[in-house]
This record gives sequence, C-alpha cells and structure tokens, in this order.
Amino acid sequence: MAIVKWTPMRELENIRRDMERLVDEFIEPFPRRHLIRWPRLTESGTLVPNVELINRKGEFLVRAELPGIDKKDIDLSITEDTLTIKGELKKREEVNEEDYLLSEISYGRFARTITLPSEVESEKANATVNNGMLEIVLPKKKEAKPKEIKVEVS
Repeated sequence: MAIVKWTPMRELENIRRDMERLVDEFIEPFPRRHLIRWPRLTESGTLVPNVELINRKGEFLVRAELPGIDKKDIDLSITEDTLTIKGELKKREEVNEEDYLLSEISYGRFARTITLPSEVESEKANATVNNGMLEIVLPKKKEAKPKEIKVEVS
C-alpha cells in the first residue's frame, strides 16, 4: 500500500461527498443536477475533472473541464465502450513553501474513466482543447444505433 500525504482538503472532500450522498437519499424522487466544482479528489488524492456526456445523433460528445492543463499533458485512451482521461496539472514555477500567502490551486495527476452507453469507433474519435475545455467527439458504431421494428397486432 502506498503512503499518501495527509491533506485537509481530502478530508473536506470526503465530508462533502458524504453530505451530498445523504441529501441525495432524501431527495431521490426529485433528482437534482450535481454542481460539483473542480477539483474533486479520490481516496488516493488523484484529481477528478468534471465531465458532460451528451448523446447526439450518431455520436457522443464528452466535455471535460481541465483549467490550466496544457494539451501535451493530457492522455486519452478509448476502448469500445470506455473513455479514460488522464494527465497532470503542473506548477508553472517553483515557489518555496514559506513564500505562499494563499494557495487554493490543486496540482498533480488527474484521471477520469467514463463508461459509454454503447460502443464507439475509437479510430474516428476527435479531441480538441479550447480555453480549458476538452471536447471529444466519439462516433457510435453502426450497430449501436437504435433500430425501429414494427410489430403488427392482430
């Protein structure tokens, strides 16, 4: 097991997640949009970017918030029905710990795996980064598109 440095932000993130889960249990008949801000942390301290998954005709559109991330620091891997976004937010300059007056920016590795509703053609995927927003267009496989079958009732 790896030794992970204790950070108060991780503890606060765990409390926030527990409170959100508690509220969701009471409001489940009335689902709400989750307004979660970057960055969230996993148990191991890995940052988790926020994403949107949109079902378009013939393709999926995935948007991920990656503020301050250079496109060369983003790694995408796509299988038939899974998209994984990985990378690292690096500090732009080295600053001594005692020189900080305030530091709210989280630096380090990030990762997010999304299970897609159907298989995609990974070789035709296209990704762009603009103003901290990663957009990935994933064309659906032909057989994944819905088919309409008419049934005659006698």
